Amino acid sequence: MSGDTVEQLKKFYDKYKLNFPLAGDTAHQTLKAYGVWQAKTMYGQKKMGIMRSTYIIDAEGKIKQVFPKVRVEGHIKEVLAALRS
Repeated sequence: MSGDTVEQLKKFYDKYKLNFPLAGDTAHQTLKAYGVWQAKTMYGQKKMGIMRSTYIIDAEGKIKQVFPKVRVEGHIKEVLAALRS
């Protein structure tokens, strides 16, 4: 889930040749519901933004695992391991 517009998501989708849909939430309703729209401090300034997180949701729609405050490097290995278990 991204806070980006449809146009921004389309550019990202095309740039990285993704084979799965992307979801945007410019009103931040879903982002707030998942608790990832938070106050952040960057370069000494506070502003609202997305706390990068991963949620694994099963076929019944239940959250099976949450990875809060994700760092991109190495994260895919954690997610794949969780999906295999």
